[in-house]
Amino acid sequence: MTHWPEGYGRRMLTEVDSTNAEAQRLAGTLSGPAWICALSQTAARGRRGRPWASPAGNFAATLLMMPREEARVLALRSFVASLALYDAFVAATGRVDGLALKWPNDVLLNGGKVAGILLESLEPRRGSAHLAIGIGVNLVAAPAAEQVEPGALRPVSLLSETGVGVTPDEFLTLLAAAYALREASFVTYGFAAIREAWLARAARLGDIITARTGTADITGTFETVDQAGNLVLKTASGRQAIPAADVFFRGGGGDASGH
Repeated sequence: MTHWPEGYGRRMLTEVDSTNAEAQRLAGTLSGPAWICALSQTAARGRRGRPWASPAGNFAATLLMMPREEARVLALRSFVASLALYDAFVAATGRVDGLALKWPNDVLLNGGKVAGILLESLEPRRGSAHLAIGIGVNLVAAPAAEQVEPGALRPVSLLSETGVGVTPDEFLTLLAAAYALREASFVTYGFAAIREAWLARAARLGDIITARTGTADITGTFETVDQAGNLVLKTASGRQAIPAADVFFRGGGGDASGH
């Protein structure tokens, strides 16, 4: 039986505009890390301000933290959260078949997007900066095709792909426990072990993909993720390390991740 991790707070809300917005309001008022989970969001959003569909029964939560590292280290927690999501799915279903991690912050199931992550640095009115790790999971329903960005990967749900039904409250316990273990590894051993574990679960490693940075489309072979978390592509003009981009697979499949 999975138990709630020691040292992490837990707040379950019936409805909120968005859990990341609630984290912003709470920043500076908590004494330790806390999970904020909502059964319904009225104004959920994803990366680059995109809308984020959150049907009833799906999972929406934010982990509010007060880490003391510099910004480049904080950003690496997208990999920590990705691995924790992967672990939570394995705990929920008892299998790893069909699960993969898509750079920079998506979890795939049978080739479709089942979960996304949105990291935001928060500035409370008083005190030091906080980190919000927003997570959305299609537990029971996936958004319709017209609700996602053109060219993005098809949305899928855990229920439709595996037949496993999990409530948001149950999934929160699984995820919180998994995250606490991965966070402890990250703090103790640094990014190296997290990077190795992430690469072992990476989608399309070794394949030709396209990274859209906003100013250019860069196509090349997905070689690795470097020690800074950058996507490394082998292109016709040489190896390129890309810190931020939307990734597209051949045959379609963009990154519309967020929360």
